[in-house]
Amino acid sequence: MEKNMGDSDRIFRLAAGLALIIIGLVAKSWWGLIGIPFIATAAIGYCPAYPPLGINTCKLKKQ
Repeated sequence: MEKNMGDSDRIFRLAAGLALIIIGLVAKSWWGLIGIPFIATAAIGYCPAYPPLGINTCKLKKQ
């Protein structure tokens, strides 16, 4: 898998994922599990929804 997420996108997803997990823990709700895919995609740097939509926020390296 080629990375398709830029640094700012990954930071935002990590923050959103952590916030969702914390909210889920505080509210004692299963909704916190929604944060897991956000953290996973941020860690990997690849979002499977981006290719069908033609989105790529990763900066390309010039060779």
